[in-house]
Amino acid sequence: MAERDLNPFVEPEGMDNPFQDPSVMEHKQSSQYATLDVYNPFDSQGRPPPPYQPPANVPQPPTETVHPPKKPSANEPKNYGSYGSQEATAAATADLLRKQEELNRKAAELDRRERELQSATLGNAAVRQNNWPPLPSFCPVQPCFYQDISVEIPQEFQKTVFTMYYLWTFSAATLFLNFLASLALFCVDSTMGSGFGLSILWALLFTPCSFVCWYRPLYKAVRSDSSFNFFVFFFIFFVQDIVFVLQAIGIPGWGFSGWIISLSALKHNLAVAIIMMIVALFFTATAVLGVVMLKRIHSMYRRTGASFQKAQEEFTTGVFSSQAVRNAAAGAARSTLQP
Repeated sequence: MAERDLNPFVEPEGMDNPFQDPSVMEHKQSSQYATLDVYNPFDSQGRPPPPYQPPANVPQPPTETVHPPKKPSANEPKNYGSYGSQEATAAATADLLRKQEELNRKAAELDRRERELQSATLGNAAVRQNNWPPLPSFCPVQPCFYQDISVEIPQEFQKTVFTMYYLWTFSAATLFLNFLASLALFCVDSTMGSGFGLSILWALLFTPCSFVCWYRPLYKAVRSDSSFNFFVFFFIFFVQDIVFVLQAIGIPGWGFSGWIISLSALKHNLAVAIIMMIVALFFTATAVLGVVMLKRIHSMYRRTGASFQKAQEEFTTGVFSSQAVRNAAAGAARSTLQP
């Protein structure tokens, strides 16, 4: 019972008082500890708290030196990708709009080509209107052919077909210049009237015939992979190359302002001779380019898998499928059976 009578608020004998610890007793209020950690806000004296004095041994943070902003030099590249620059934003927007317009234009062109290819596959000839030669609408003569190299010709052969078209255009222009040169020679030498007349004939004859006889067969051969048209082109264009060489030579009286007749024109007039030499140079360039293209197209022909046997089959199929040929054969058979 004696243990239960002990008062918990009375310190028993033999026990240490925790508030009598030396470390606590040493920390008393004095002027040395005039800091906030010893300030009692419930003190009734009403004195203000003492000012805070930082310890003397606490290191101060280093002071940073503020440098003025660097001015951009003239050679330093500008940062056009910054969102803070209005000029860069406007330039980027304009570039995006330009690219969008270009993409829309390409999409429209692809859509047009797809429709053209679909109409060509279905054989709908009424949709495709002839567009060559490009004649005005008021002209009584209408275009005779439909030609669109970028649509009808495969991508790998378009450059070759374009080159042959330019070769035909260049040869036609050279024939017109040959006519002018022959006219100039006829003006200074009246004995050259036959050459002047033949130059008119060659210009009127070779220009349309070369287009129909060797350019169109090449166009159709590449478009439909036709062996028969390839053989027609090789035969006629070989003859055309021979004519190109004869034009460059310039035999007197043949109507071609080649090198021979151009050098002989030096005896009559120097200016006329120079004009004829320029035409002879054009004839030479046409002949060289014709030989080069003939070799190139022959190499292309060998890669396409065309052959003489396929050409015979195409010719036979084309002849028997022609309505005119069948009508003629039927008429001949009827006339034979009649007594």
